[in-house]
Amino acid sequence: MSLTFTSPPSTLTVDSALERAILSTLAYSDIFDHPLTLEELHKFLLISSTKEEIAICISSMPHVKFKDGFYFLADRPEIVDIRQAREANSRKALRRATRYGRIIGSLPFIRLVALTGSLAMLNLSKHRDMDFLLVAKPGHIWTARAFVLVFGRLARLFGDVICPNVIISENALTWQQKNLYSAREFAQMIPISGLDVFAQLQNANPWVKEILPNHSAYANLSEAEDLHAGNKVQTFFERLLTNKFAARFESWEMTRKIARFKNQKGYGVETNFSADVCQGNFDHHGTWTMKMHQERLRTIQGVS
Repeated sequence: MSLTFTSPPSTLTVDSALERAILSTLAYSDIFDHPLTLEELHKFLLISSTKEEIAICISSMPHVKFKDGFYFLADRPEIVDIRQAREANSRKALRRATRYGRIIGSLPFIRLVALTGSLAMLNLSKHRDMDFLLVAKPGHIWTARAFVLVFGRLARLFGDVICPNVIISENALTWQQKNLYSAREFAQMIPISGLDVFAQLQNANPWVKEILPNHSAYANLSEAEDLHAGNKVQTFFERLLTNKFAARFESWEMTRKIARFKNQKGYGVETNFSADVCQGNFDHHGTWTMKMHQERLRTIQGVS
């Protein structure tokens, strides 16, 4: 990501690439009212640096403040309280989402379950959506999606909304949108089941490390389990559903869903539907986030 800084009257003079990267990283998280710890700031930084270098640099940056263990833009101290409140409210939801994810990982044809979005950052606001990225067996992603949606109806009885926003097959692990928004989503995701496929997903997307060089894909493994080895129930149903009639259902389900999605508002900008991909970002959240990021940078210091 290339940033060009100017120094108009009454704006901050930025003297180094590290300062620019710090401001850009904090500006991105500011969109979501989410101040960062030093560990997080290092993880999401746009250039390679040590935590010690960041701490030294940031101590002399007037547009960055520190409170209760968090760094944030100087004019936004209120987001520390917001983060603390959201984090407290998100922990129970995270435990439920982890349990749901383990169940989803045992459904037919599911090979990876990873929690994404705001809950993965313990930053749930008023919405209780639990966003998941799923990887499914090739030739079965629409059938797998149908099973997940049925399970999601059960979760709604407990007030939770399961959102399988992205489902891809093992043939489509390489991500197409290679930008800061996608890199942050990769860096934030928490794998819940399917560790072998999670490793394959990371290896198929080395560009994430190019954008976030300090990021370690395996830092979020504490909640993960490899549930597929010896899952006899899953194996039984997959064998039962591997036949010409199941193949017809897969084709029918894909055809009818794509036809419906094409008439839905927001189709085509951040959506992608095929035999190997079901990505339904109809609200253009990535486009909105990148736009807001640039606006914040311009507000801070006249960034073009």
